[in-house]
Amino acid sequence: MGSHHFPARTVLFEREKNGVTYRVPALLYIPHWTTLLAFAEERLSADDAHANLLVLRRGKFYRNYVEWEDMRVVEGANLPGYRSMNPCPIYDDFTGQLFLFFIAVRGRTTESHQIHTGRNAARLCYVRSLDQGKSWNEVTDLTQKVIGESLKEWATFALGPGHGIQLKCGRLIIPAYTYHIEYRHCFGSLCQTTPRAFAFHSDDHGQNWVLGEFIPNLQTVECQIVSVDESDGNNILYCNARSPLGFRVQALSTDGGVVFQPGQLIEKLVETPSGCHGSVIGFPAPLQALSSPQSANLLSREQRSHKVLNKLSARTNHSKAETEHNNQPISKLYQWQRKTEDIGRWRKASHKTVQGIRTPTWVLYSHPTSAKSRVNLGVYLSSYPRDADSWTGPWVIYEGPSAYSDLAYLKPPSSEADEAGFPPAIAFACLYENGLNSPYEQISFSIFTLYEVIQNLTPSSTFPDEKKKLNCSPS
Repeated sequence: MGSHHFPARTVLFEREKNGVTYRVPALLYIPHWTTLLAFAEERLSADDAHANLLVLRRGKFYRNYVEWEDMRVVEGANLPGYRSMNPCPIYDDFTGQLFLFFIAVRGRTTESHQIHTGRNAARLCYVRSLDQGKSWNEVTDLTQKVIGESLKEWATFALGPGHGIQLKCGRLIIPAYTYHIEYRHCFGSLCQTTPRAFAFHSDDHGQNWVLGEFIPNLQTVECQIVSVDESDGNNILYCNARSPLGFRVQALSTDGGVVFQPGQLIEKLVETPSGCHGSVIGFPAPLQALSSPQSANLLSREQRSHKVLNKLSARTNHSKAETEHNNQPISKLYQWQRKTEDIGRWRKASHKTVQGIRTPTWVLYSHPTSAKSRVNLGVYLSSYPRDADSWTGPWVIYEGPSAYSDLAYLKPPSSEADEAGFPPAIAFACLYENGLNSPYEQISFSIFTLYEVIQNLTPSSTFPDEKKKLNCSPS
């Protein structure tokens, strides 16, 4: 492998002796409450048809460790006679509401059966919490209200999986995909379908939801979305999707996810033969990189913060089979005390201007790095995701069988510098499926910094240059 440095790993969900398996991780971080929420499907076996309930572990993020609560079932997140799948959490920073979206699938009906027959068995549902996931209200079924007659043209559909996002204007966005029926035989027993990614959105804090348009050209399946600010002042929505075409697909939207432009293949991001879910997360570029984007300067800045924070590497050079105790310190990532200011403080835009340049959004992506099988989970970095050729990496963060993952940006709850005068290190969390013999033995949690990502990119990678842009007019 290109790197032998792995971040510390905490096992949050593990396959039980009776065969009960935990799959499809979803991760959400709520900065105001310094709370991490790790969701998963509890299945009777690893088979999709044996999905059962949604489970949760809540974590309190202190200055040098995460204290995890015991696993609990997400009460209410089910419909009688249906199995709950594809957790997709989203937090409304304006109202403090936490939504957990999911699909409910009738009985043991498989996705392949729905695609083959053209008979959808999935429902669009959510539960809501007002206390950061401690308790949940009853399930709401949005299928008829939001999808309505369009469901007749869908063989099946699903969400994410993984996190949704909120835009600065307050819009909530849930990524999704469907197998759209292109042609149905006269007896209705077979159909020709095309997978299409899209998004649901709400402009009234979750009271009403609207169905957006499909990515129009390439086949796209499971997906995630990032809001990307560019240095020229433009904002776009960036969708990164699983595809059966051998590579990931990206598509852009300039109207907040209602309409997506034609998709592009990302030839630097390979897919496994059957495809695999991947995760994307956005974060503000390091300010120093705006005036001096060369890797050496950025490494210097991040390294200083990293040293002040006692570096993760002191505890992360361990074998792939090693795990950490749930409440053992991870690293001294941030130098802050949790604040008690009004929630409005956390709604402030994170943009800052350096020499007249608006802080752009960089994007981190996680996915198995092999084109042959679900192994060797890695992360990739782009400073200009509009350009499909801008990705660098990977840094393999888990060597061995691995599959679905979900990323979170650990946004500091304040802009205060640490005691050495440097801003908090830019850091991320990743929740991912992994194992020794199968990717579905465990779901693990890791934290790492941007400094580690850049330091451990494969030697053949060149650091992303934000100045390298496509020859296209601004959106």
